Amino acid sequence: MTGKVRSLGVHGIRGYGVSVECFVSTGLTNFDIVGLGDTAVKEARDRVRAAIKNCGYTFPSGRITVNLAPADTKKGGTVYDLPILLGILAATETISAPPADAAFIGELSLSGEVRGVNGALSMALAAEREGIKRLFLPADNAREAAFAEGVEVYPVEHVSQLMEHLYGDTPIEPVTAPPFSGEYGGILDFADVKGQANVRRAMEICASGSHNLLMSGPPGSGKSLAAARLPSILPDMSREEAMETTEIHSISGLTGKDHPIVTQRPFRAPHHTVSAIGLSGGGTNPKPGEISLAHNGVLFLDELPEFSRETLEILRQPMENGEVTISRVASSVTYPSRFMPVCAMNPCRCGWYGHPSGRCTCSEGAVRAYKGRISGPLLDRIDLFVNVASLEYDELREKPNGEDSATIRKRVNAARKIQQERFAGTSVGCNAYMGSRELAKYCQLDARGDSMLRSAYDRLGLTARSHDKILRVARTIADLAGSESIEAKHLAEALQFRE
Repeated sequence: MTGKVRSLGVHGIRGYGVSVECFVSTGLTNFDIVGLGDTAVKEARDRVRAAIKNCGYTFPSGRITVNLAPADTKKGGTVYDLPILLGILAATETISAPPADAAFIGELSLSGEVRGVNGALSMALAAEREGIKRLFLPADNAREAAFAEGVEVYPVEHVSQLMEHLYGDTPIEPVTAPPFSGEYGGILDFADVKGQANVRRAMEICASGSHNLLMSGPPGSGKSLAAARLPSILPDMSREEAMETTEIHSISGLTGKDHPIVTQRPFRAPHHTVSAIGLSGGGTNPKPGEISLAHNGVLFLDELPEFSRETLEILRQPMENGEVTISRVASSVTYPSRFMPVCAMNPCRCGWYGHPSGRCTCSEGAVRAYKGRISGPLLDRIDLFVNVASLEYDELREKPNGEDSATIRKRVNAARKIQQERFAGTSVGCNAYMGSRELAKYCQLDARGDSMLRSAYDRLGLTARSHDKILRVARTIADLAGSESIEAKHLAEALQFRE
């Protein structure tokens, strides 16, 4: 006797269809699960056995074989508990075979409750591609999965509830996705930042073109305060961006019943003791790291020189490519990592180098050694450099009088709209990701601008990469000013933010 139930799995952040095939035969009592399942999948045997008995059904005696097809794809997690239970009951003809256009996922408790799983949105999107019309999954994951269009999502709280639905006794009502809004709804506001006009301007430019930033200044000058408010001026999140970000957070277990989808741009601030794997992702079953969790948002690295060199060097390739590939013996996984790196550092180990108080105790050699902990290739990938000065007493005591986040965000959204129209139909999303063709087409300079950039190139010892970054930043400044072309004043401001 054989029972077949459709289910789903996740590899990386992409879901795929899984067929759960259950065969019950006579022989010595045995329960095998094959198909490259990990420990959590193997342990489903005990959860399913207990759930079947505690829900009032008879667990079959004899030999039970469960195959998770495709059998050559590694599978993990507890998502297959529910389909295995249904497959066994269908194989013993205890229940009718589940509908062919329906898929089932969910972890089981020993009493038959259906618990939430990770990656619900990815699997719901896969259900669309697989032609599945109905998806039965834990109630805790239902609102998240409902954002996938083209599939009806049914929340299941207990096995007995599902059986009543399948028998037609008490139908389960499908869940619909709540209205989507990607507008910023946080409480942090740029109006809280006192003084620091250059920092505010640099962050507005970064938000408008998705550029990265390095701030250097003494302790207490407001670097972390300003960085935490950067998400409040980032452009509104599109539905597509929200879905991409939610997929990553979902497989990391960061979504739930109360927060089914990510509607605010992420702000990740790992401590400087984070490991290389913690930043890039990895593990036996590779999971996303901080650079992927910051996808479409901000990755804030405070006390940059205190991070290990090995950890920092991991940033170089994702900053260029917008993705990170984690390779292991069994498989290779690629996660998106299009993030905005925002870094902060002190000018020296004691933090007071160059401060008017003269309290710095570091030698010139110690200052160079401290800054030398950040490699040249990594610094070459930074778009804007800002020196953050300490606040004067009068600035500290006065009430904040700067623009609020809503006002700045209007300008940022306007600049992003220009870029969306400019790059429509291409893979380029904003100025920071322009390639050589886009640079040649949209970043042309007049004679004065060309002379200015030539002088800076020789004087500052720029590289080809930093040359292109200056043009991208200048293009963003021109967009903020509503200018069709890059003028000399736009280029001059971009050069001021170059170290």
